[in-house]
Amino acid sequence: MADHHRDNRGVLGGSGFGDRGYGGDHGQQQHHQQKQPAMMCALKAATAATAGGSMLVLSALILAGTVIALTVATPVLVIFSPVIVPAGIALALMAAGFVTSGGLGIAALSVFSWMYKYLTGKHPPGADQLDHAKARLASKARDIKEAAQNHVDQAQQG
Repeated sequence: MADHHRDNRGVLGGSGFGDRGYGGDHGQQQHHQQKQPAMMCALKAATAATAGGSMLVLSALILAGTVIALTVATPVLVIFSPVIVPAGIALALMAAGFVTSGGLGIAALSVFSWMYKYLTGKHPPGADQLDHAKARLASKARDIKEAAQNHVDQAQQG
């Protein structure tokens, strides 16, 4: 198999010799262990910023679209209809736009709040599902890598 490329350290990152640092890479282990949480934290923060920012932008675009639609539609409706009908339509459009905009804004703030709790370790609802999905993806990626390596090894031998 392709096990000769794998890292033979234990679950906690030990060197395999009682975790005493044989082989001269003890300093590299500590650097790697400190760097990994920082990278994950940065990745989580980038994901939160992307998701929340996208929702805030969408909320702002819908609000701007609502204002533009009201600006364009109101004079046309006033000219071609009685006064009460366009006022009702304008109010309905305005209410729909503000409710949609507010809802997306609240959704964005909820995503920011959830990601903040997740990043600070407060274990928000759904964190277990996210961690489970992440572990399953990593497992599948590892399986696919091993299968590909087996196919390459078989092709080189045969």
